[in-house]
Amino acid sequence: MGVDDSEQERTIGTGEQRTRTSGPRVLVAGASIAGPALAHWLRRRGAEVTVVERAPELRPGGQAVDARGVAREVIRRMGLDAVVRAACTDTAGAHTVDADGQVLETFRADDDGGDGFIADIEILRGDLSQLLYDDTRDGVEYIFGDRIAELTQDAGGADVVFARGNRRRFDLVIGADGLHSPLRAMVFGPHERFLRHLGHVLAFYSVPNEFGLDRWLLEYQDQESGRSALLRPIQDATRATSMFSFTSPDFDVDHRDVAAQKRLLRERMAGLGWLAPDILAHLDDTPDFYLDQVAQVVMDRWSSGRVGLLGDAAFSSSPLSGQGTGLALVGAYLLAGELAAAEWDPGTGFARYETRMRSFVEANQEIGRLNARRRDVPGPDAQPLPDFAGEWFTELVGRAINGVELPDYAGAPDSAASAGSPIT
Repeated sequence: MGVDDSEQERTIGTGEQRTRTSGPRVLVAGASIAGPALAHWLRRRGAEVTVVERAPELRPGGQAVDARGVAREVIRRMGLDAVVRAACTDTAGAHTVDADGQVLETFRADDDGGDGFIADIEILRGDLSQLLYDDTRDGVEYIFGDRIAELTQDAGGADVVFARGNRRRFDLVIGADGLHSPLRAMVFGPHERFLRHLGHVLAFYSVPNEFGLDRWLLEYQDQESGRSALLRPIQDATRATSMFSFTSPDFDVDHRDVAAQKRLLRERMAGLGWLAPDILAHLDDTPDFYLDQVAQVVMDRWSSGRVGLLGDAAFSSSPLSGQGTGLALVGAYLLAGELAAAEWDPGTGFARYETRMRSFVEANQEIGRLNARRRDVPGPDAQPLPDFAGEWFTELVGRAINGVELPDYAGAPDSAASAGSPIT
């Protein structure tokens, strides 16, 4: 789809005084959680939003994700608190068990005011993605089965060539396309510059609930090998989600080669006790297998010209932080708000967004690194773990959960009205 001359006349953030009949055109790459959450706020701030997703449809299932502290307030401001809570896993708590299934330790969902090991809002990643898509589809253009193939930018905008051949021009482009963000690699440089592998690998997939799970999560950890297996109940009582974890100083499996990932998982889980063999028996018939390294993304800047990054693409804190979804939701709110408050000037809006988010991100990444160290297999040269009962850790957790301000952006547009018709 091309753009005509009248569309090309519309510019933002260049100091030119021109009359615009509508808001800026923003392209968002990625339709998991960060992308649709950003689309929600951009649309409310007056932007025309297109979301492009390389997968042919939304990816179902996946691990349970949490919303703690300030992220819960973002969900409330989105007007989605009721529907999100209705879709929650309704997990009562968690038991850690030994190889015979005997309970060693118990954590409850109401511990720490709902911000503990089991969060007050806990929902499957695929379910939250679907809710955010349903919330935005009537006012946002969604393009599935396509991706950004080329991008060039100038003072007035960004020209994008899609893999299917369409060429379009946008005022801003945001990468919300995950840990292995193709847009980040295209604009900022190779993945190796920004990925920090934390020495662990996680795998998630759903299984039939033949284990008698009833609102309680079960986790078995083999301290000697650093491996663990987990089973989690979900709303559908006939199904459950599983997670495996193992240490791996190096990780060189293609994140898109599912067959190789399954072989690796079987090899690394061989001989693990408890219910691991029964869970692995469903590896080939599961519809939603996912495996990847536990990694963080560390960048000095999350923007370049008219291109910005959000969520794992910009600042992955790793699943071991428990805050990846919270960072995505809070970042979406602040990014859209700061851009609108800056009248869509990318230099000002991106800079203010980074300033507000940086300390919040760093606290959550530190939590992720500490939890990775906790799971490491102690070696002869290993450094002793810090005292997690200390006041320093309580302060760090507080910054990781609530350590960011949410302005109300009273001067920026805010309308929940539809901004267009869906194109799916």
